[in-house]
Amino acid sequence: MLNKLAFRNMKRSARDYLVYILTMTLVTALMYAFNSLFFQNELAACFSLGGADIMAVMIGLATFFIVLIVAWLIGYMVRFMLEKRSTEFGVYLLLGMKKKTVSRLYIRENILLGCIAFLLGCVLGVLLQQILLTILFSMVRMEYRLHISADRRTVLMTALCYAGCYVLALFRCRRRLGKMNIQALMNARRQNEEIREKHEGLKRMILPLSVFFILLFWAIFGKLQNALQILLFLLGLVLTIYLFYTGLSAWIICYVRKKGSGIYQGQNLFLLRQFASKVRTMQFTMGTLTSLFTLALMGASIALMFSVFENTVLDDKFPFDIQIFSPDPEDDFADERALIDALELAPQYYTYQIYTDREIQVNTWLLTHLKDWGTKYRNMDGTPDLPEIEKMLSHEIIYYPFDTYMGISDYNHLRIMLGYAEIPLFRGEYLVQIKPRLCGEAQDIGKDLRIADASGQRLLTCAGVVGDPFSQDGHNGADYILVVPDAVLERMTPFYAELAVSTEKAVPPELQNSLDALQESDEDLPFSYMQYYIETEDSGTRQCIGSDNIVSYAGACLVRDSLIPMLKYILGSITLPLFYMGLVFVCTAMTVLAVQQLSDSAKYKFRYDVLAKLGLGRAQIRGLILKQIAAYYLCPALLAMIISGKMILFVSNAFVAATGVPVAASRFFLESIALFFGIYLVYFIVTYVGFKRNIEEKPFSG
Repeated sequence: MLNKLAFRNMKRSARDYLVYILTMTLVTALMYAFNSLFFQNELAACFSLGGADIMAVMIGLATFFIVLIVAWLIGYMVRFMLEKRSTEFGVYLLLGMKKKTVSRLYIRENILLGCIAFLLGCVLGVLLQQILLTILFSMVRMEYRLHISADRRTVLMTALCYAGCYVLALFRCRRRLGKMNIQALMNARRQNEEIREKHEGLKRMILPLSVFFILLFWAIFGKLQNALQILLFLLGLVLTIYLFYTGLSAWIICYVRKKGSGIYQGQNLFLLRQFASKVRTMQFTMGTLTSLFTLALMGASIALMFSVFENTVLDDKFPFDIQIFSPDPEDDFADERALIDALELAPQYYTYQIYTDREIQVNTWLLTHLKDWGTKYRNMDGTPDLPEIEKMLSHEIIYYPFDTYMGISDYNHLRIMLGYAEIPLFRGEYLVQIKPRLCGEAQDIGKDLRIADASGQRLLTCAGVVGDPFSQDGHNGADYILVVPDAVLERMTPFYAELAVSTEKAVPPELQNSLDALQESDEDLPFSYMQYYIETEDSGTRQCIGSDNIVSYAGACLVRDSLIPMLKYILGSITLPLFYMGLVFVCTAMTVLAVQQLSDSAKYKFRYDVLAKLGLGRAQIRGLILKQIAAYYLCPALLAMIISGKMILFVSNAFVAATGVPVAASRFFLESIALFFGIYLVYFIVTYVGFKRNIEEKPFSG
């Protein structure tokens, strides 16, 4: 008998809370698809660094936060349904049913709902897994053949995450139900509808105060320097979000009490009262939803930044098919050539040297003029802080200890290898070859440099600043290299050697590991796949990486066909989990909003029927419903946009400046809004249609 009753109630709940069931199905599908990357990711073995798969690590972190959010959603929905059905459960107790029996009945209903969503989600998850793997393989430029299969380890892991959320929520619900008597159950629903209007005049002052703190958080966001400051910032921001809704509700109530002129326009009085009551009874929930929207927007924006970087800039980081650094200026790269020759790639080799004049005037100019460094290396009067600059150059791996030079013949030969046009350079001139992202800032560098000719008596003239991609993360200089007539190099010292290789055939991925292993044996130094510099006792030369500080890679051996897929995989390990979390966060928030409105439609049915009797037509009623739901939906979303907008724009401006991606900084924020508001619109339409249908079940009188 109990099972039949549980099954009947489950079918009714599934119909009443269909949005919740669909969301849990989608969340399960996403969990399954991403959990499959732990066990069915064929790329993990190819791109694991130091034995650890970065994709698995990032998805593990994302899953941890998602489990917390889903547990909150399930707990919220279980409590919400309990409140809505509290009268029914009170009647069960009046009929003689024991509390334990009622508790078991309710738990069985929720378990049945959860099992249905889980099974549907696993089926959908198998399909999503194929889509996810197709996207991942296409990112790393590898072909993927669809093969649908269900791995029991993936199913088990998804089931454990899912069951953990339900067990926690149902355990708390059981305890709560066990403490309630018949009177408490009968009054639970009415208590949730009460609006306690106390000290509203004082509470409304919280609204401008919270707005002030939001502006303050905007101002200090870019000045956070340590973990403690970040933690305090986040705690203050979350507290401000929750206080905002307390102040907003009180402000609306006071506005209505004072009979502001706006309440008499159209149906504003009805809308304001409904909105104020909803915000007052749901202020904690609204604050939580705003926090979820804020996190989703920020996560999506950051994911879009890395996605744009890998699609626009990453290829330019490795313009040569193969490039190898040696701290020995006389190195002929015989061993490396032998490895490459054995692969029959039809290679074209070019060995050359980078020179130095043992001066630091270019390094000094960059450290005192680029936005990356601000005033860090300047004195109070604006002059270069030479002791600090020399300390930096001797201890950091950003710029080489001395300025770096290249002869014009080597430079043009390399340009031809890359498909660029040759650049003529007259006897009394020099060029500045610099990273594309720094080209605009360095246009005036020639005014301050004093580069002598071969005799050392006359100064060369700057013929221009060139910003073509030229492998300047430690190979052809770090950020820059000065190109001078070959004769000028006679008065300079060879600094280190480079080997550039172009091939007619695709380079096999294993060459990268072979070259790395060769470097390890040659230098007798630890060498890892992500090594940032090498140092030898003979020359004292170390490989430097330049000023890139968000996305950077430097290594003695660069194999384009190996490194680009690897870095795309690493970046995908960041972007995909961020999109994963953002999607779950948005769907969770939207589910709460939708279920709240749809479940209240029966209560609002009477109110709208009264309005119809007072003369409102069907079109006006529908317009009023649209305004009511829109205000309820947009409030947490707009606040999240306002809070996150400034922070996202700050981060995106820094990202564009640091990586040189050729897009406007505002694009990431606008695209993340468009992405999530597409999901927002789907939930909004479903809510509006369901709400309207419930209101119009009977014809309006009049």
